Amino acid sequence: MSTQRSGILAAGNFIVDYVKIIDAYPEQDMLASILSESQANGGGPYNVLKDLSAMQAGFPLAACGLVGDDANGRWIYEDCVAHGIDATQLHRTQERSTSYTDAMTVQSTGRRTFFHQRGANALFNESHCEVSQTSARILHLGYLMLLDHMDSFATDGRTHAAHLLVSATEAGLQTSVDMVSTEHPQFREIALSAMPHTDHLIINEIEAARVLNRTLSSSDGSALLNASRDLLALGVRQTVTIHTEHGAAACTHEKDEHFQPSLLLPAGYSQGATGAGDAFAAGLLYALHEGWSLADRLRLAVCTAAASLSHPTPSGGMKPVRECLALADTFGFR
Repeated sequence: MSTQRSGILAAGNFIVDYVKIIDAYPEQDMLASILSESQANGGGPYNVLKDLSAMQAGFPLAACGLVGDDANGRWIYEDCVAHGIDATQLHRTQERSTSYTDAMTVQSTGRRTFFHQRGANALFNESHCEVSQTSARILHLGYLMLLDHMDSFATDGRTHAAHLLVSATEAGLQTSVDMVSTEHPQFREIALSAMPHTDHLIINEIEAARVLNRTLSSSDGSALLNASRDLLALGVRQTVTIHTEHGAAACTHEKDEHFQPSLLLPAGYSQGATGAGDAFAAGLLYALHEGWSLADRLRLAVCTAAASLSHPTPSGGMKPVRECLALADTFGFR
């Protein structure tokens, strides 16, 4: 890796989230009331970039994706530019509309359910990401399982996502990968194809369980550490991090490992968990970029996730790094 490289290029899903706060999640054929609604950024790469912008990261941020040639696509482009995110590699197509998600969040619990329209993201492919034209230090790719072309297998038996990760490595970037929690029939195969070309794997316990084909408890730190070791053994090159609502476990090939409990937030603090996982990833990527220790990376990541929970939209609650870390002093850990 060139020491002159700086910044994060985030590639993959760029989505408009329509966040709706509801009174309760209804049974089928029943009605729930929408209490409020807002439009916001959505999708792992977009959320991470918006979070890093709000964190006042002192390094370049760049977007790489495919949106429709429509009002939502223009909204995403203008939003990126307004927040200091280089949108040179944010492409437009007339073949599909911009992807969007209806995110339904129950007011009393913060739990959310997503209704997703894949749109232009389904057509995103390796040619849209010119890794040879960037001076970024890290390529963050997400979400696997929600990028139809990238999740498909090329003639050599590897996914197109794996091909992009190889190209990024050859160009001198480190690679980071995130997934989405879904029942994709080829979940494990898609993950296994990408992992040997991934420097930093950042996923939740549901996704880890899908890859490892076993049940994982979100509150069992020992089991999460074991799972991170097992994922590392499947080919990830540097670090594996598994995050849950209770905390995060991570390990490295240098035998460094750590479990960090999440913040002990008071009742009523959480206004919605939409984007909390991406906020965690943003904190982790910031600390990776800046060369922080494993323990300090996880501490910042659980703090940025907590900051995200304070607002119903993915990035509306994000704060500068120092203010995120101060949340640990305010609330303490579980």
